[in-house]
Amino acid sequence: MDNSSIAEQHIILKVPASPAKIYIREQSGRFQRIRRYLNFLLVGMFVLLPLLQFNGRQAIQFDIAQQTLTVFSVTLYPHDLAIFALLFILGAFMLFYITQLYGRVWCGYACPQTVWTLMFNWVERRVEGSHSHSRTLDSQPWSTQKLAKKSLKHSLWIALSLGTALVFISYFVPARQLYTEFFTLEASLLIQGWVWFFAVCTYINGGWLREKMCQHICPYSRFQSAMFHKSTKLVAYDAARGESRGPRKRGVAKPKGAGDCIDCNLCVQVCPVGIDIRDGLQYACINCGLCVDACDATMDKFNYPRGLIRYALEAGSKSNWPAHLGYGAAVLLTLTMMFVWATHRFDFEVSVNRDRQSLYRINNLGDIENTFVLKTLNKSQHPKQYSIRVDGLNDLQIKGPTQIEVGAGEHATTVLAVSVPDAPEQEKNDIHFYIEELTSGESQARDTVFYAGSGAW
Repeated sequence: MDNSSIAEQHIILKVPASPAKIYIREQSGRFQRIRRYLNFLLVGMFVLLPLLQFNGRQAIQFDIAQQTLTVFSVTLYPHDLAIFALLFILGAFMLFYITQLYGRVWCGYACPQTVWTLMFNWVERRVEGSHSHSRTLDSQPWSTQKLAKKSLKHSLWIALSLGTALVFISYFVPARQLYTEFFTLEASLLIQGWVWFFAVCTYINGGWLREKMCQHICPYSRFQSAMFHKSTKLVAYDAARGESRGPRKRGVAKPKGAGDCIDCNLCVQVCPVGIDIRDGLQYACINCGLCVDACDATMDKFNYPRGLIRYALEAGSKSNWPAHLGYGAAVLLTLTMMFVWATHRFDFEVSVNRDRQSLYRINNLGDIENTFVLKTLNKSQHPKQYSIRVDGLNDLQIKGPTQIEVGAGEHATTVLAVSVPDAPEQEKNDIHFYIEELTSGESQARDTVFYAGSGAW
């Protein structure tokens, strides 16, 4: 046994050598049409949502300074963190369930990395020609024509990257303000820096990293195989029908013993990650269906049945009902929790804190008095009025405002003196504040303690 064979035995993990640039061949077909329509919808939503206006302001916006997310008439604060957690949990369960059914179709049809990779490839094909033309152009020495094509391609890539970055930042900075100030060079250095940062990231990902992001960086490509089941429908090559493969001419009878695969390699040329699906299931496959469209088109030309490469289940597999029930229960539970959160959410937050300077005091009227600080946050987009009352002791009174107004999205701090004319029996007494929003009638209660003697501690 030679030294290389001995060394191979001690390898724990072997990473394949980085392949050369993948020149993605354009392909038409039903799965490509599905992807194109879905991508138009997703990219259109991405671009247009920040431009929507509602009540004179941007309908959807993250305000980092105020730490809020505005979605039309609802403004979410850090206090509403539960809904974000539930949304991510719901998204994770849905993604895992779809993966269990159809493999990595998220990667193949909706992942931004795939969408932007194919957009960049579309630009490349328009400028440089077909994938074979691009390969030939790259192998040629530099010339005026090559420089012109490369300059145009990269200029369009940069423009696409800059547009993507501006749209992304418009979710955090009002879109109309951002576009106006950026192109008139009036935007702050901070905003310009973030725009160009994301533009560079988009340019590198869509133009250069491409499939390497999916193969070596994205964690989803690593753990998704653990979610596959015998009932998972994956892109697969029918080796029993296709082998033995070999080239042939159209209109000529199939050689004896030959399979339907004519070894045209179109399934490899259209693959965004550059794999050969005929080699079996591979972790890099993103279930995009491009190889299915390419193979079906070839089968049509040779009058062979479609489906040599297709979305297929493992032979003899049965529906995985436990997984369906489990994911269905998890999604239903998450939706129920979201509904409960929505029904118990208030448009204002309130806290009541004692004055830390003293436990109690005797005022000029001889009443026992405690001081409290009421902090109110109006989470709605309109000014609101709130009434305040307190109970828990006989003749308990508020010496101060019992009605306050808080502007939209503002905090209000109110100092309240609460007193009783007669000393209660106990030195430490539980009392209750009730804050009610006058328009909607929403009310919240806060419990605290009223001290009435020196021994209260």
